[in-house]
Amino acid sequence: MSFQQGNPANTGPRPKKAVPPDDTFEEANYLKALSQKQKPVLVKLRDGDILEGWIEYYDKNMVRLTRDGEPNLFVYKHEIMYIAEDNGKRK
Repeated sequence: MSFQQGNPANTGPRPKKAVPPDDTFEEANYLKALSQKQKPVLVKLRDGDILEGWIEYYDKNMVRLTRDGEPNLFVYKHEIMYIAEDNGKRK
C-alpha cells in the first residue's frame, strides 16, 4: 500500500496562514449590550470569588459592577476569569 504525496507539480513552499487579530472587539460589544439592558451578571474572579450585579460602566481596564444592597465595585479586567449572564437558574 502506498501513500500518495500531494500534487507533485506543486512543490513550492506553502503560503503562510494569516495571523489572527489580537482583538475582535466582541468583548466591548458584549459588555455594551449587558450594560444597556442592565442584565444581571455573575462575575467570577481569578481567586474563585463570585460577584453578582449588573454592569453600569466599563473601559479598557475595568468594569463597574452595580449591586443591590451592597457597595458598587470597580473590578480590574485582569482579575476577572469570566462574566456570565445570571438567568437565576442556579442551584
